[in-house]
Amino acid sequence: QVRLVESGGGLVQAGGSLRLSCAASGRTFSGHAMAWFRQAPGKEREFVATINSSGGTTYYADSVKGRFTISRDNTKNTVSLQMNRLKFEDTAVYYCAARALVGRSSQSKYDYGYWGQGTQVTVSS
Repeated sequence: QVRLVESGGGLVQAGGSLRLSCAASGRTFSGHAMAWFRQAPGKEREFVATINSSGGTTYYADSVKGRFTISRDNTKNTVSLQMNRLKFEDTAVYYCAARALVGRSSQSKYDYGYWGQGTQVTVSS
């Protein structure tokens, strides 16, 4: 059974930092693009960041560019999201996702076949 499990969420003051981690089990995703999405109450799930299979190429939403960094460790089957200079508007449930098929990174949630259960990030203003 394939599982993606996020951790590292919590409550932080604006301007602070958090590091989210996602551990995959059940199969290896070393050949697959992975990503982070987020969903705030009453809003659609939106793209945050994606990383290709080797970790050499990353893309970010404009709203987080320069503040967030996505990385992966294929030896551990994990992907992480370092979030710095957090803002109130970053408050959301953050989801880890992996493409089911080998392919390029994507910013579309419809291209990801595996999802974690989400971890809450709350930024107080």
